[in-house]
Amino acid sequence: MAHTRWLNDDEQRTWRAFLAANRLLMDTLDRQLQHEAGVPHTYYEILVRLSEVPDRALRMSQLAVSSMSSRSRLSHAVARLEETGWVRRRECPTDRRGAVCELTDAGFAALQAAAPGHVAAVRANLFDQLTPEQVVALREISEALATHLGGDGRWPLGENAG
Repeated sequence: MAHTRWLNDDEQRTWRAFLAANRLLMDTLDRQLQHEAGVPHTYYEILVRLSEVPDRALRMSQLAVSSMSSRSRLSHAVARLEETGWVRRRECPTDRRGAVCELTDAGFAALQAAAPGHVAAVRANLFDQLTPEQVVALREISEALATHLGGDGRWPLGENAG
């Protein structure tokens, strides 16, 4: 039987603070985007991913990896975004089994309208609460964790995925 390395008091406090901060920040950002743009944070991130690539289009498989979403969850989100006219799916020209998700002009306009409020919320609730040294430490810690957990520490994850 393996020996369990229990968290000491400092580690337990750190772990719980990390969980609380992460959940509270993401809930705050999600509420802001829902209120101001009418979309959850996960949908906003899909629009962002598409806006940052050539032709504003990605294979669904690449979009799932870069947005850290299961294919079924992504498919549901894309279907909802299609209903709003912000994205469209089309057949992949190089692989008839694959599908491509493309950001429409209306979706790009919606993203442009939502971005200032989202950036202000990120700034107010994260960066304005930290010293410049804490920002550097947070980036270094986050990159180390992302690398350990299967990424290369860069965002978006899976940008080189096929």
